[in-house]
Amino acid sequence: MKLATISLTLVLAAAAGPVRAADASITKDERQKIVDLLNESKAEFLAAVTNLSDEQWKWKPAPNRWSVGECAEHIVLSEGALFGKAQEALKNPADPDWETKTKGKTEFILDVMAARKGRAQAPEEIQPAGKMSRAEIMAKFAEVRGRTLKTVQTVDVPLKEHLAPHPFPIFNPLNAYQWLLYIPLHNMRHDKQIEEVKATAGFPAK
Repeated sequence: MKLATISLTLVLAAAAGPVRAADASITKDERQKIVDLLNESKAEFLAAVTNLSDEQWKWKPAPNRWSVGECAEHIVLSEGALFGKAQEALKNPADPDWETKTKGKTEFILDVMAARKGRAQAPEEIQPAGKMSRAEIMAKFAEVRGRTLKTVQTVDVPLKEHLAPHPFPIFNPLNAYQWLLYIPLHNMRHDKQIEEVKATAGFPAK
C-alpha cells in the first residue's frame, strides 16, 4: 500500500513537471506603471517650480535645508545616477538568485519613497552644489526624463534578473526594474519637499 502511494506521488510529480522560477521579464502592467509614474512625477515637478520667481527658487527655509532650486538640482542629479544604476545592473550577468535577493523590495519602494517615509543622507555625488543655473537644471531634467521614459517604453530584456548594489543596506541590492521604478518615486519624494519649502513661513510672495 505504501509502495503504491509513493509510486502515485512520483507519477503526479512527473506529470506536473519541474517547479518553474518566476519570470524575470516585466509585465505589460509593470511597464505601464513606471511610464505613468514618470509622467505623473514630471507634471507634478513642473507644476511646483514653473511659475516661481528667482527669489523663490533660491530661498532656503534654514541654512541647513535645501531651497527649491537645490531640490530640483538633486532630482536631476539623482535621475542620472539612478538610470546609471539600472544600466549597471543590465551589464551584470543574470543572477540566478534574483528572486530571493529582491523579494518584497518593489512593494517597499512603492510604500516608502514617494510618501517620504524615513529620512536619509543623499550621497555626496548627488547633493546639490549650486553649479547649475536654473535654465540648465530645467533643460537637463527634460533631457534625462526623456531618456528614462524612452528606455522604459522600449527595453526588451528580463530586467528583474539583473542586479546592482544600493548604498543603503535596506534596499541592497535592487534589480534593473526596481532601479527604473525608483526614479519617478524619488522624484515625487522631492516634489513633496519642494511643496514643504513653499509652505514654510517666510517663503517670498514673489
